Amino acid sequence: MTKIRTAVIGAGYMGKFHAEKFAASSNAELVAVIDADASRAREVAAPKGASGTTDYAPWLGKIDAACVAVPTNLHFQVVKDCLQAGVHVLVEKPLSRTLEEADALLELAHAKSLVLQVGHLQRFNPAFQALAAQGGRPLFIDIERLAPFKARAADVDVVLDLMIHDLDLVLALAKAPIEQVSASGFRVLTDAIDIANARIEFADGCIASVSASRVSQSPVRKLRVFRHDAYVSADLQEQRLRHVSKGGEGIVESEQAFERADELRAQAEAFLRAVRAGSVPLVSGEQGRQALALALQVGRLVEERLARHEA
Repeated sequence: MTKIRTAVIGAGYMGKFHAEKFAASSNAELVAVIDADASRAREVAAPKGASGTTDYAPWLGKIDAACVAVPTNLHFQVVKDCLQAGVHVLVEKPLSRTLEEADALLELAHAKSLVLQVGHLQRFNPAFQALAAQGGRPLFIDIERLAPFKARAADVDVVLDLMIHDLDLVLALAKAPIEQVSASGFRVLTDAIDIANARIEFADGCIASVSASRVSQSPVRKLRVFRHDAYVSADLQEQRLRHVSKGGEGIVESEQAFERADELRAQAEAFLRAVRAGSVPLVSGEQGRQALALALQVGRLVEERLARHEA
């Protein structure tokens, strides 16, 4: 079958990895890498036999799909231009800066019958996928994500930088409507929120506690899900599960390890399959919008709390 002509727009830290995955895919032809820095675009593109350039506009009539990995403040304009030109889009999270922008992109993608996928990478973690496949109503979800400080992500706060990944996971596990959200957080190394915690209460009684820090010494990605008579602990960093349940003869414990998966490659291939089939991707634009809405609410609550205490 004809390969899907693909461009990567934004050749920064994540963009260069996206370019590697699309260049290596048997389902895609990486035709261009586009970045405001011409030398960086050429540096990423050249080893893959693609063109490196600074302007994506001339390519919009020559590609079928685009991976958008530009700074968050540019997401809306770049994704909009791609969709208007009939180009399917995989965009890094968050989908956009505001819900108004997100809604406009969703409406445009729907009107043109295009795939709009959002890069919530942890959905492709095999440990999370195995956990989610177990089903059952969660009673309590506890997620902790810690990361060392990286200046490249300082254009957004920790909620939109890191926590939004786990808010997306919570929404994927707890499917009931949200009833109440409370949140707290602090500025540490930047003028934005660097550490935050959110408590989310759902209509079915499930409660989620989500913590994120980008000022920690070592990376941690832990997820615990408690259900009636059992709980599962997931180490998303190591892609491992630990099961604890109540059996006939007492407590039963087991561990489940997974072959190390390339989540970014899995995400790229899922996007290409959705483009090929014209199907809804694993992380749709609508789901990206839901995660963004919750993240913006958490961020607003943190800022309101800080304003009360800093006044």
